[in-house]
Amino acid sequence: MNANIQQLIDQTRMKFGLDHYHLKRHGFYRYVNMFNETIYKLNMEWFPPYETEPEVDDLNPDGTAVIEVNLNTGQVESAVFVMGKTYAKKGVQFDNAHPNEVIKWIEQETNLIYGEHFHLHKEKEGELLFEEKMDDVPVTPSGMIEVKWDEHGQLIYFIHHGPFLAKKMLRAEKYSLFIEMIESLAQQQVQRVEWPSFEQNKIRPVYALEEVYIKNDGTGTIPFEDTIQEHHCFNINKFIEWEVPISEPFVGKELNIQEDISADQAFSCEPSPDTMPISEEEKDKCLKAVQIFLRQEYPNDTGKWILLSLHRDHGYIHATVKANTQEKSVLTGKIMIFIDAYTFEAVNYIDRQQMFKMCGMLDELQSPDKITLSKEEAFEKLREYLELTPIYVFDFAQKQYVLCGKLDCHYGVDAASGEVIPLQDI
Repeated sequence: MNANIQQLIDQTRMKFGLDHYHLKRHGFYRYVNMFNETIYKLNMEWFPPYETEPEVDDLNPDGTAVIEVNLNTGQVESAVFVMGKTYAKKGVQFDNAHPNEVIKWIEQETNLIYGEHFHLHKEKEGELLFEEKMDDVPVTPSGMIEVKWDEHGQLIYFIHHGPFLAKKMLRAEKYSLFIEMIESLAQQQVQRVEWPSFEQNKIRPVYALEEVYIKNDGTGTIPFEDTIQEHHCFNINKFIEWEVPISEPFVGKELNIQEDISADQAFSCEPSPDTMPISEEEKDKCLKAVQIFLRQEYPNDTGKWILLSLHRDHGYIHATVKANTQEKSVLTGKIMIFIDAYTFEAVNYIDRQQMFKMCGMLDELQSPDKITLSKEEAFEKLREYLELTPIYVFDFAQKQYVLCGKLDCHYGVDAASGEVIPLQDI
């Protein structure tokens, strides 16, 4: 066995008291983070004493320790004991289960400092949840740490998610926004959405505010989608049209996202092919693949679909396609097409509307009632429910976290009845 792997295995066994456990499986996987960096992890599945095989349907037996080490940092990023049961006799233990003791252990494991990089967010019996903040202001994308222990104080769950880089990549400034400054922008963010109400068995037309981050310096906004979507994607926004459909139906193939990663690749942190930008030539080939797919699967829909973007993921290029419609709806058609990154052929797809139909979610939903309220009238009803709170948002153009105001509203207005309703109740 590779000496580096053996060293990590031995360290893990000692750190978590797995002397009586046996390592059943281990392997590498990688992904590309928001900074387009390739992150490698070693995944280990440690079976408890006397257990040799999964019990049912390949499920790991209770007490199995599933542990992941980030090879870029050398740190353990997760340690989960299946069903909250541990047989580790000399594992991580918090004698008095006091938050300060847990915090010290987290600082030791992560090299992060409590109060600077992470802050207590929620506390329950046997559980602590921490989140990334700067000067008590939340950040997004945010790091998160969660720790759980059993009645004996033994660790049964640890997750360390996110790079916690806000402190290093922060543009500090004084928050200066208030609601009255941005009312005109807030009104622009109000949109009418066709919302399925399964309790009322109908589609409800609802005016709701589209969440947005407003830069503190007044230079513009950062859409909510920009903080959660793939940031190394190639934006297209092109209508897909054709004259002749293809009669031969599309036949999908099974996706294979499992990569055979060698120890040399993992420990050298070799860049993943997914970090490579999509060239113009590749873009053109993907456009052709999308068109061929639509001609086969949706032969009568020429001009009805827009290719929004392309991005790489596990050996495929994902093409995001959306229905061309003026109406905003939770049920608006959206397709993810998986294109082989080497042959540039569509191999499979996910159709959101088809998934809704397969689940029976669209059966017998009545059409929306007649609209009686204008967007301006709806905004007046929502005005008192607007929320503007400070938050640091990563600006990918500036490559740093910048102070913003998060404009949000948890209420909507029924466009037919004029009723103000909590969005969670729809």
